[in-house]
Order: sequence, then structure tokens, then C-alpha cells
Amino acid sequence: MKDYLIIGQGIAGTLLSWHLLQAGKDILVIDEIRPHTASRVAAGIINPVSGRRFEIAWEYDRIFPFAQQTYRAMEATLHTEIFVERDIWTVFPSPQMQQAFDAKTHNSAYILAAGQHRYAEFLHQEHSAAIIKGANVQLQNLLPAYRAYLLQRQCLYENVFDFAQLQLKEDHVVYQDIPARCVIFCEGPGIARNPYFSFIPFLPNKGEALQIKVPGFHTTDIIKKSIMLVPQAPEHFWVGSTFEWDYPHLEPTAAKRAVLEQGVQQLLKVPYEVVGQLAAVRPSTTDRRPVAGLHPQHPQLGVFNGMGTKGCSLAPLTAWQLMQCLENQVEMPAEIQIKRFFNRLKA
Repeated sequence: MKDYLIIGQGIAGTLLSWHLLQAGKDILVIDEIRPHTASRVAAGIINPVSGRRFEIAWEYDRIFPFAQQTYRAMEATLHTEIFVERDIWTVFPSPQMQQAFDAKTHNSAYILAAGQHRYAEFLHQEHSAAIIKGANVQLQNLLPAYRAYLLQRQCLYENVFDFAQLQLKEDHVVYQDIPARCVIFCEGPGIARNPYFSFIPFLPNKGEALQIKVPGFHTTDIIKKSIMLVPQAPEHFWVGSTFEWDYPHLEPTAAKRAVLEQGVQQLLKVPYEVVGQLAAVRPSTTDRRPVAGLHPQHPQLGVFNGMGTKGCSLAPLTAWQLMQCLENQVEMPAEIQIKRFFNRLKA
């Protein structure tokens, strides 16, 4: 009997299955390759600052070192670059933003007042700037390398998960002919089709991004103004992103390209070329926190979802906390527990 079936291999399923494998558990990840998943389209930004008031993100002093340690361990196993520490060169788009920054007492190691302007030749910088100490996760390396690792260990079943073939037994589940102690759903926005966790209030939103080439522009910094530029290769950048809660389809749109290009033109002084456009749906909860834990009526079923825009920073620690809960009955932080939504479950 398997210990766990993990449904989905986005950032949530990847990190949960990683921790379980490191703990010696017998797992099987079931995943279909889908082009519109946030994990496969995102830039993997880890940013300590949340919102326009330059507040340090929730639990960041614990989240960041744990994420760094986890991704470094994965790099050693997978033999590919995953975690890159980067300055986030933050250009204030308005005097009000600069004033909000100046009004803060920045005693954080993550936020530094900028000295002279960087990139004066390339960027419109009408106001001052700040340096935020961040990172980015190379998802384009991590996800395929980890998928190959799972295949090598015979821990991946590449197929669509079919709820009709899931049988709930008294103390375990059987999927097709595979028995397991528990199945954990890490489906991202696919949870909308999950009949067991419809009581969780998800608020999925569609995001779009561009891929651009800027001849002659070489930097290792993430650059932020109204949009973000994230280096992907020499002279090539990911540009994002947009938010849309009411969307008729999952494809990239001309309207959002125009929004993103406007942001690029307000930032760059130099010519650029659009070489690609991406779109995906982010799995967010209404309170913008991950959700993790077991179903109250079917403890053979669990969920780990709702990473939103901070999946690469949140997933390593929250996946480990879920594993500790499952294996050692260690209580998870209240902010991520599924029980905060139990009052929505119909009797």
C-alpha cells in the first residue's frame, strides 16, 4: 500500500512530494501536463515586501531561510540551478509611493534605500528607488527536472485523475487498483472540479505575462515599477503580470498584452521586442492564504492548495508543516489550516 497519492505536480505537489520522499514515504504523484498552470508560467519571484506600504510579508523571517534551504537541497539532488538570490530594483512610479517608502523606518535587512540610480541608460526613473533583497525560483528548471526525478524513481503516473475511479474505504483509498493511506489534492485551480473540497472558497484569477528581448540590456536584478522584469537569459526578460477575476477563456489576450506593453514603455527607454505571451490561472483563496489539511468527514482525503502569487516562497515551509501534521500530528499554523473553512461545509 502506498502512503500517499499526490494529485498534481505544480509547486504545491512538487514540494509536498519532495518532503514526503525525503522522509522515506512511499508516494505516487498523478499529474497530467497542462499548459495553463500558474507554476509553469510564473517567474517564481520571492519578494519579502507585500503591498504598496512596504510591509514585510507574513512569516517571511521563517519562510525565506526555509525556502532557501529546501531549494538548495533540491539543487544538489537534481543537479540544476533552482534558487537565485536577486536584488529587486524598485523604481517608484509616483511621488506618493516614494513618500510611503520614506515614511517607513526601514530597520529590515530586506529593504535598503537606493543610492545612485542603476541603469540610467535603460530605465525611466523620474523618482527615487529602493533595493529589496529577493530571489527567484527557476521553475523552468525545477519542474521538469523534478518530474524526471519522479519518473526515475517510478513515483509518477502521467494521466488525468478520474474521480470516478477513486474508492473511499474505511481507513484508506483505492485509485484504480492502487491502494493508499491517503490522497492529497494539489490541483491548483483544478480544485474547482473536486467534489470533496467545494466548500473551500477559492477565488482563482487569470494572469498574463510577456517574454521580451531588450538588446544590450544585461542584469541579474529583478526590476519593478508598475510591472516586473525578471531576467531569464541574456537580454531576455519575463514581464508581468496582470490580474483578472472574470475571464471567458484561458488564452493570452491582445488587451492584456497592451496593458503590459504600456508598463514596459513606461519603464524602458530603449527598444524591445515581444517574443512570447503567456497566460495561466492562479489558485487563490478568498483570504489569500494557503489551505492545507484533511477533510473532516473523510480523513483519507487531504488538500494542499491556494498558493496564489507567493507559491515559491510559501510552498516549501507550508508543505513541510503539512507533512509534520500528517505524520507526527503536529498542529499547523491556524492561518493555513483547512478547519478555518469547516463552517462552510454542508451537513
